[in-house]
Amino acid sequence: MTLAQRLESAWYGMARAPWWTGPLSWLYGAVIALRRLLYRMGVLRSVRLSTPVIVIGNLSVGGTGKTPLTIALAEGLRLRGYTPGVVSRGYGGTQKLPVLLDASPDPALVGDEPCLIRASGVPVAVGRDRPAAAKLLIEAGCDVVIADDGLQHYALARDLEICVIDGVRRFGNGRLLPAGPLREPMSRLQKVDYRVCNGGVVAPGDIPMELKGGTVRALVDDHTQPLADFAGQAVHAVAAIGNPLRFFASLRAQGLQVIEHPFPDHHAFVASDLSFNDGKPVLMTEKDAVKCRALAQPHWWSVPVRAMLPPAFFDDVEARVQRAKR
Repeated sequence: MTLAQRLESAWYGMARAPWWTGPLSWLYGAVIALRRLLYRMGVLRSVRLSTPVIVIGNLSVGGTGKTPLTIALAEGLRLRGYTPGVVSRGYGGTQKLPVLLDASPDPALVGDEPCLIRASGVPVAVGRDRPAAAKLLIEAGCDVVIADDGLQHYALARDLEICVIDGVRRFGNGRLLPAGPLREPMSRLQKVDYRVCNGGVVAPGDIPMELKGGTVRALVDDHTQPLADFAGQAVHAVAAIGNPLRFFASLRAQGLQVIEHPFPDHHAFVASDLSFNDGKPVLMTEKDAVKCRALAQPHWWSVPVRAMLPPAFFDDVEARVQRAKR
């Protein structure tokens, strides 16, 4: 068992975390508390933009469904008359300076998640300096900025905060990194505007979200067919996301016989990673598909999902955005 597997077993299972994670967790907690204090005192400065800013993030490491929610929220605002844009750090990419993505961005440069969001038709800017990247969106005509995975990025002032929660794993053992999966203490939840629960157990006060699929899309030519066509078949399932088990479980729920191939989050695929040499279909997440199109074979498919939330959630966000307009 690798160290990462040992830690995850301690975070979400019955195993005990290694003894040395306790002191490191305490130190980590002290550092993030000091950092927040410096922002409150003005020693570290938050940049406030001329448009409303909505931050989407989570407390725990790993995938919770932030990117599907970001796409759904952008679409909801667009339907209500706004021109939203998304700013991202661009994890997994090498781009340092702020850049506005074109229609065919390179995931090796700007990261896989920004490419997926841009493919949905939403303007996206990437950069390590997120306030500077966000200003590119405003210059391009956006009147709302959505910060993807920005809950802990306090350099960008925000008007609304949305915390996405994995409804199955929740917050694990409730401890800070590395003794637990938390980036910030549980008390941070009291300060966010919305808690969105992705599947699983919806706690009081949570807004339910479900990721709905049902089709597959060929990487070579984008034609689609029902996912149900693969029911009863053995397929290779590839996932380089924060929680690959969620993807594998969703395929099994559709009756597929899944051969699991988990990879680290934001993994840069090469052809040998997907050379299984048995002719079985290869199914992957949309996030992984944006990195694999150049390598694609006729039997490779992506599995699109859409975040479904109550319409009242989008109406309430829109009302708050309207009040926050400057």
